[in-house]
Amino acid sequence: MRILVSFLLVLAALAAPVSAADTNRPNIVVFIADDHSQLDSQAYGSAEVRTPNMAKLAAEGLRFTHAFVASPACGPSRTALLTGLWPARNGAEPNHKPKNPGVSSLPPVLRASGYEVAVIGKVAHNNYAKDHGFDSIEGPNIGFDNTAAVAKFLATRESSKPLCLLVGTRHPHVPWSTERTYEPGAVKIPPSHFDTADTREERPAYLTDVTKADTLLGEVRELVRTRLGGDTLFIYTADHGAQVPFSKWTLYDSGIRVPLIVAWPGRIKPGSVTDAMVCWPDLLPTFIELAGGEVPAGIDGKSFAGILRGTATAHRDRVFTTHSGDGDFNVYPIRSVRSREWKYIRNLHPEFQHHTHISRSAGPGGYAYWKTWLEVAERDPAAAAIVKRSIQHPAEELYDLAADPFELRNLAAEPQHAARLAEMRADLDAWMKQQGDTQTVFGKPLLLDEPVTLIEPGGAKRR
Repeated sequence: MRILVSFLLVLAALAAPVSAADTNRPNIVVFIADDHSQLDSQAYGSAEVRTPNMAKLAAEGLRFTHAFVASPACGPSRTALLTGLWPARNGAEPNHKPKNPGVSSLPPVLRASGYEVAVIGKVAHNNYAKDHGFDSIEGPNIGFDNTAAVAKFLATRESSKPLCLLVGTRHPHVPWSTERTYEPGAVKIPPSHFDTADTREERPAYLTDVTKADTLLGEVRELVRTRLGGDTLFIYTADHGAQVPFSKWTLYDSGIRVPLIVAWPGRIKPGSVTDAMVCWPDLLPTFIELAGGEVPAGIDGKSFAGILRGTATAHRDRVFTTHSGDGDFNVYPIRSVRSREWKYIRNLHPEFQHHTHISRSAGPGGYAYWKTWLEVAERDPAAAAIVKRSIQHPAEELYDLAADPFELRNLAAEPQHAARLAEMRADLDAWMKQQGDTQTVFGKPLLLDEPVTLIEPGGAKRR
């Protein structure tokens, strides 16, 4: 009988849930902003936007200078995060499409490693969080604009397991706030944009919402500090760049290069900076390794736990990004490969016009200032060149990012770069083949010789 009791006690111990106190595994909290370009943050050198909480997080932890998403649209980017697969392999290629049936997600791997995995706000797109195996889903799926749901979750949580909590705000996604905490005359207009009065009215609206995201970040960090405690790794990042021309829905750095700031007290040296190249599909594999789990074979994401632990300084030597479209607003499939200093972009259908919600939507989202660009372009060659560059793209683009960080000078046709162009072209070809990329066109494109029609928010077209 004594042997039987001892055996049952051993079985009970093996079956007991793992608590944070039982292991060296940290709690993991990820704060995700919506539509925030990397350079629009004090932590990344901006002198015009107020983001003190991002700056504080960077001062206390590690700032990644070369962090990228898999795609510059919400749905494909977030699905790549949660599956560790690029869009061609997970099925969420156009925006607003879920992953394909049968495609596995990574949160259940963390759960099997003894973690509670929860989501609050916009982490997956639309209502697709239910497809990814979370323990709990809270808050509006469009993203929160206050931290009440986070406070309630942490205050009422009863699990003793280590926690992986992903929270997502709606800021700075459009519609931007009508409040303006920045002066139009003082903001800096990006060099790829055209400076009009309406542009100067909209830029402060975007920056105001960036600051709102920063405020919410500070509130969530305080809630985590006071109500979760313990060994906690905290991350700030964003799903892609801002909803402005040459950013979201494009593969320029303003669209795909995002903030990634990680604080891990006692583990990461404060004020650290790394130029290791990482991408969003790498995040959950990193968490799985930190949890002591086994990263599934065959996924695209690769753990960069060594960077966080200080045992590695490099991760990837290049990153690939894809975009396929966003309804009829944006029917423009593109692919790219980026090394540390060079980028090659392939526009699969240069005969299509490149449009977005900014230039085709009859609702909110940028058309007010885009219309002024069109008006000025009728009489100003500089404005006309910017409008044309936004709408008409060549088949191939090549940029020297060290000399031309805003990607204003396409070198693809210059003979001295022919060898590099051929090398990066072949690199992208091989990757697309490996991905099983069918180069599908989703939606009805506008050809270069067709008139532009606006689209109502509900989808109806009008002149």
